[in-house]
Amino acid sequence: YSSPDLFSFEQALKRWYFWATHSQLSPMIKVAKTIKKHWNGVLHWVDSKINNGILEGLNSVLQAAKRKARGYKVKHFKTMAFLLTGKLDFTAQNPYLPT
Repeated sequence: YSSPDLFSFEQALKRWYFWATHSQLSPMIKVAKTIKKHWNGVLHWVDSKINNGILEGLNSVLQAAKRKARGYKVKHFKTMAFLLTGKLDFTAQNPYLPT
């Protein structure tokens, strides 16, 4: 995380990968193999610093909408998804409603 550039980050990652794959710890070996599969994406993170936390949060909201819309048609699920993820302000007063 604290490497000054891409080259040093990749060198540190290679050292860690070697250590992890030669350890006798099967969970570490499994993680190392997963990182190896996504090697280019891990290296790309150094430049972008983008993670998928926002997408995971949005997915959580959509899964909740799917549970709430159980038994309804797809159209209703889409409507619920838009309502939950649209950041709509329902506190604004409707000018067409009588006061």
